[in-house]
This record gives sequence, C-alpha cells and structure tokens, in this order.
Amino acid sequence: MSDPRLTWEPVVLRLRNAFRVSYGASETRTAYWLRLAGDAGWGEGTIPPYYDISDASMVACWDAATRRSTPFPDDPADIPAWVGEDGPAPARCALDLALHDRIGRQRSAPLHEVLGLPRPPVLPTSYTISIGDPEEMARLAAAAAAYPILKIKLGTDDDESRLSAVRAARPDARLRVDANAAWTPEEAVLHVKALEPLGLELIEQPVAKDDVEGMGFVQAHTSLPVVADESVQTLADVERLAAAGVRGINLKLMKVGGLAPALRILRRAKELDMQVLLGCMVETSLGVTAILHLASLADWLDLDAPLLVANDPFEGATYDDQAGVHLPVQSGIGVQRR
Repeated sequence: MSDPRLTWEPVVLRLRNAFRVSYGASETRTAYWLRLAGDAGWGEGTIPPYYDISDASMVACWDAATRRSTPFPDDPADIPAWVGEDGPAPARCALDLALHDRIGRQRSAPLHEVLGLPRPPVLPTSYTISIGDPEEMARLAAAAAAYPILKIKLGTDDDESRLSAVRAARPDARLRVDANAAWTPEEAVLHVKALEPLGLELIEQPVAKDDVEGMGFVQAHTSLPVVADESVQTLADVERLAAAGVRGINLKLMKVGGLAPALRILRRAKELDMQVLLGCMVETSLGVTAILHLASLADWLDLDAPLLVANDPFEGATYDDQAGVHLPVQSGIGVQRR
C-alpha cells in the first residue's frame, strides 16, 4: 500500500553474527523505511518479534496516515497531534521521524537544533555480545577489542560462567549486563551478587517488563544502577519506575513512538534524578542517528546496531577508534543512502 505523499518499503537486515537473547535467536531483522513525497523526510519503523507487533498493524497505521487531509506540520510542536495515538509505537515512530526530518531539511538545520538542543558530545557506545556458550562469548569479546564497553546478554542457567569467560578475555573492558527480563526478582538478586565482583557498570532489565516492584526490589539490593528497558514504553512507566526506586531507563525511539515522546520521557527522567541510556533495536543508521540528536541529555549510549548489521542501507552516525559516536553535519536527521 502506498500514496504519493507517503510511501514505505521493507528492508531485510542481515546480522554479522546471530543475535541471541533470552527470548530467542535471529540472523535477520525487517526494518521499514518510510518516505514523505519527494524525499522531503525519512523515517524508520523497526521492532523485534518478541514485542508481538505485526507488520500488518504497522502498515495499517501508515495506510491510515495516507488518507489524512491535514498538511504535514511545519513546527515540531505540532508533530504529536499529527501523528496521533493510534497504531503501534514503531509505526508512529516512523511518522514522527519523517516529519522531524522534513522540518530540519526545510530549515537547513540539524535535528538537535530544531529541537532546541546543543550538538551532542561524542560519547562511546557499548557493543553487544549475544548469548552463547562461555567459549564463544569469550571469543566474541576478544574479537571486539576495539570497543571499550561491552554489553553482555545474559538470562540463562549459567550466567556466571559466561560473564567470567568474557571478563577473562577482556580484563580491560567496561561491562554492562542485560538479562532481557529472564530472571525472577529473587533470582536477579542472587545473579547480581555473584556477578558484581566481575566489575559491572549497570544491570539492564533483570525481571519481567510488568514487574515494576520487582525492578525496585533488585535495585534495593545492589549499588549498581538497575536500568529498565522493556519496562519503559510510556511516560507513566517512568513515573512508576522512579517511585519504585529504579535508577535508570533505556530509551528507544521504536518502543516509545518517536522523538517527541522520547524527549518528554528523557526530560522527565532527568527531573526524577534517573540516569538515561540511549538505546536502539537492531535497526538501521536512520533510527540510530535520529536518537543520537538527544545525546546531550543522556548518560550512556548503546547505539551499536549499525555495527551489528552487514547491509545497513544508510550512512549516518559514524564511530571512531574508541567507539565514540559522531553525528553527521547534514540537516534534518542527517542520513543518506549508501
């Protein structure tokens, strides 16, 4: 389905290594590239299968958008009303990004300037090591010697051995661990206590996404920041997590619906003295470069998706030899086709 003012197409992303988390494994991911007429603005909608969002529901959202008679907004403040609340978050994200990109291109200004933010500093991203046997994870960690920060996927029955192998292979690395909601609160506390001596920066989503109190329980038993990922999809989620004592959030455009809601969530999290990790799905440089425009307000980056994808169709954010992420200088989001 398409319309002259709005079109979209799927792009199958091939991963350099199989992506294994506690939910399962995949070697490809389908991204959607959304384009306004005349390439006036570009957006992306990409979500992993474990979010249970169908491609058909995404396409239905965009198909409905093609039938609107209202013109595209020329002010970022009007984008949320134009996008509306209907449809899955990644589909709304694609519309939000394309509309922001259009305004930036019209004004010949980078997106962070359009949003009233300073140019982001160059911060290092973590690099993801997927779940495997300890020897395989150690091999992948050693092969990632160029990356000073590793994000280790856990959530199995032998996590301590896996992380110990990674630590032995990379004694120099800063380590973050992500259980992708695999543990009960009690299991999480036991795992975290066992893993802490290996030197960690944070623990991400240790328990089920709806178990906000469980997240708070884990936080009460560790000095490490507990960072909510799957648990953060709305502003109300941030309020509940802060009330439970959780110290951090992983903010991703695809799960909150784009830049406008992300910026509201980010600012509220900082008001609540929470730390913010800017993250991504396995997506293209289009989505990753878009969220990078918010990095002046963030504490950490986990924006390695373009490094994991073998056939990224876009050029945008670039990475230096210390894994620092650099924003392009072009107007709007700032990406181009390869």
